[in-house]
Amino acid sequence: MKAIHLFLFLLLSADLCAQHTDSIPSIKPVKFSFKQTYIPSGLIVAGLLVNGRSSESLKYEVAEERQEHLPYFRTYADNYLQFSPIAIAYGLDAFGVKSKTDIANRTAILLKSEIIMYAMIGLIKNTAHTLRPDGSASNSFPSGHTAQAFAAATFLNEEYKERFKWMPFVSYGIASGIGALRIANNKHYISDVLVGAGIGILSTKVSYWTHNYRWNRHKKLPPL
Repeated sequence: MKAIHLFLFLLLSADLCAQHTDSIPSIKPVKFSFKQTYIPSGLIVAGLLVNGRSSESLKYEVAEERQEHLPYFRTYADNYLQFSPIAIAYGLDAFGVKSKTDIANRTAILLKSEIIMYAMIGLIKNTAHTLRPDGSASNSFPSGHTAQAFAAATFLNEEYKERFKWMPFVSYGIASGIGALRIANNKHYISDVLVGAGIGILSTKVSYWTHNYRWNRHKKLPPL
């Protein structure tokens, strides 16, 4: 928690020193474009390609490397860190660093994103019935923790990427770390993580693309 507080303090200090502090409007709808689907679609396709049944497939090779080099590794940090981008987004706003979207519309977008993401993950998990690398359960594919982390990262990025140009590196860096921890914890294969990441990004993107901004309509600006 101290690290998060320090991070928020540094961002607040940087924001107060910026010349364009109040230049970002409260609502700026995100317009759909196929370009925005390239990365999440690529992640999903890559995950499907490496999700082979052969013992020589990449997903089993990575799992074997994990067993060789990190046989006793275990952490529960990923259970909490998957939500950290959301905490950062609302924390920044609470500290006075305004996001792109007002709190009512922003929260509606987030809730819709979570519903879409959990519905997709649940449906695929219940259909695929893939055994986890540690043999603990048959719901390995795709990774729900990773999907949550990337959905949250996309939410944080959409709200603050115009104010902080480096926000994509921070938000998706956190999410990538969660995916790596799921593999290191022997809970998921790399294919699970890749597909989960793609679903997470797409869930939040769809939520932004389809949001009607029912609140504060008089402040609504033309699409980007």
